[in-house]
Amino acid sequence: MRAMSFEIPDNAITETFLAASGPGGQNVNKVETAVQMRVNVYALRLPPFAFRKLKMLAGRKMTAGGELVITVKEHRTREANRAEARKHIERMVTEAHQRDARRIKTKPSRAAKARRVDSKKKKSSVKKMREKPRLD
Repeated sequence: MRAMSFEIPDNAITETFLAASGPGGQNVNKVETAVQMRVNVYALRLPPFAFRKLKMLAGRKMTAGGELVITVKEHRTREANRAEARKHIERMVTEAHQRDARRIKTKPSRAAKARRVDSKKKKSSVKKMREKPRLD
């Protein structure tokens, strides 16, 4: 199956820049280089299966209001952090569109059932031997 990539529309994204810890030297105290991107997931118009999977993939990054919040502060420049955040969001949305393989129910074979019962009987007899002997 070919991997698809999805463009996130600009009207679904809001950006906020924050002071970042990490690389940047003395510059880190002066310039707000970290980016926090908020994506309105409802504006993406995802199919129901993709929305459910995105919600699962995002976990705590998804707010109750349907916003996906991604914070990136890996790079020294705003532009690099912005590009990284956008790539991260696009990867998550692309992965959400990948359907999981259907699970096929199977039943244990007769031999497997017999092995299970035998092991239970063996375990039971071992535990029976651990009991305190009775003086009947």
